[in-house]
Amino acid sequence: MKLGVNIDHIAVLREARKVADPDPLDALSICKRAGADQITIHLREDRRHMQDFDAENIIRLSTLPVNLECAIAPEMIEIACKHRPHRVTLVPENREEVTTEGGLAVTGKQIRLQNAIEKLHQYEIEVSLFIDPTAEAVTASKALGVEWVEFHTGKYANIYAMLYSGLNLTPYAIPELNLPRHALKKALIEEIATLRKQSADAKALGIKVAAGHGLNYHNVSDIAAIDEIEELNIGQSIIARSLYTGLEQAILDMQAKMVR
Repeated sequence: MKLGVNIDHIAVLREARKVADPDPLDALSICKRAGADQITIHLREDRRHMQDFDAENIIRLSTLPVNLECAIAPEMIEIACKHRPHRVTLVPENREEVTTEGGLAVTGKQIRLQNAIEKLHQYEIEVSLFIDPTAEAVTASKALGVEWVEFHTGKYANIYAMLYSGLNLTPYAIPELNLPRHALKKALIEEIATLRKQSADAKALGIKVAAGHGLNYHNVSDIAAIDEIEELNIGQSIIARSLYTGLEQAILDMQAKMVR
């Protein structure tokens, strides 16, 4: 099980004051020393955290592979092709969202998406699609010819938070999950089963499987236990813990929770 450390929230803290510190670039050597397998960053169209110079410097200087998350907008694809990260994960974006609320629309005619994938492949960049764990999305991803899918685990994380805290602590609220405790337990089991099945199906189609969103030190173990998932991309919970333990220890703590 590989760990991609998303360092966006270091830039969130910097942008809160519009100053130079903290610099996400400083995290690269710490992530490597802690044994992380990948650096993940999301360059949003609204530039609310990572900036263009962050993406350029991180991709150029990181000794770990860099997974660049971005929208399928032509501007973002041009930036990705210019800097050539190891992987690009195409994600949906909504300017009003707090964080990514769901998977990318991949079914039906997706000409812009197909064009983006083809262009990235021309620059020898492997492509992942951030999708909901559904059979339709997996099948469509295969047809689009990508190397990876990353399953959006927000629904799983939301159910887990509601079940074990009694509160909806996540920004991707799911009103239909306002259920009694026994029903939440059933929903959690069903969501894990869905993630397990779709991971197996994707692997059977020759697609590598990652997962992420809303994963933390409490809920990560059930997802890490799914054999077909090769990689988890986790950011907010690691950066939050690092305020108290330091980044290296926070990464080590997460890796310990991911042991199968």
